[in-house]
Amino acid sequence: MDFSQIAKEVLSIEIEALEASKARIGKNIDEAVELIFGLKGKLIVTGVGKSGLVGSKMAATFASTGTPSFFIHPTEALHGDLGMIGKEDGVLAISYSGESEELVKILPHIKRFDIPLIGMSSDPDSTLGRYSDVFISIAVPKEACPLQAAPTASTTLTMALGDALAVCLMKKRGFKKEDFASFHPGGSLGKRLFVKVADLMRTKDLPIIDEETPLKNAIVVMSEGKLGNVLIVDKAGRLKAILSDGDLRRALMSENFDLSKKAIEFASTNPKSIDDPSMLASDALRLIERYKIQLLVVVDRDGKVQGVLHIHDLVEAGIK
Repeated sequence: MDFSQIAKEVLSIEIEALEASKARIGKNIDEAVELIFGLKGKLIVTGVGKSGLVGSKMAATFASTGTPSFFIHPTEALHGDLGMIGKEDGVLAISYSGESEELVKILPHIKRFDIPLIGMSSDPDSTLGRYSDVFISIAVPKEACPLQAAPTASTTLTMALGDALAVCLMKKRGFKKEDFASFHPGGSLGKRLFVKVADLMRTKDLPIIDEETPLKNAIVVMSEGKLGNVLIVDKAGRLKAILSDGDLRRALMSENFDLSKKAIEFASTNPKSIDDPSMLASDALRLIERYKIQLLVVVDRDGKVQGVLHIHDLVEAGIK
């Protein structure tokens, strides 16, 4: 049995369903977008079985792209959750046949409160179709299931149309990546746009020594600090140099190596620092990568050390 060929046939059937829907898209999409955009409340999505699973995903997509939305199961709606639908809300109901028993039972209650209804079904003359203020067809030429039993092409089409509505609404609202990130502060985009250096920098127990500290003492501080670096400051606390483990290894190879000498003699006297802790952590990472360093020192306007940002902290925080 050639499973790769079967997979290709499945994709071809689903592509055919999407192409057929694309050809019949018209003003009903415009009407649905305007209806949802004009809601003062939320968009409630409902459906049974596979339609319900697709509807749950659609509600999540709407909610994360600027349209307040959540999913309600019709059975739960019949047993009290209808109270979650307010007069300023709208409903998007999904049923391929348009006759799902649980769904059909709640339609009169929805219309009794004059709540606008968008119906997604294969049949505009179905119960759902007749109740709908806006009807969106999810009819497909055939399902990819060889038994024509399991929803396959139809659920793919329904999800794609949900995505299409969400994108239309994003365009309508002028929804930008900053808006998306605000809904996803834990995601990679949210981290890039909102996490600041101040959120990640270390400020306590920093490995700091003064300019007069001998190298042997600096090594002890470096070991205790666990950053692989020692910050060297003047008497006023201003950053003067950084002694890294790399500097230390090079010092060991030097002919004038002497543990009693001042650590600053072996340190890098042009350390990289920033004086703006509100800088995006992602921008700080760019600096670290550009200069090929592990540690970025944060100083105030006078050059006094306020904290450090280690590349490991950025990696652990998922900053990219």
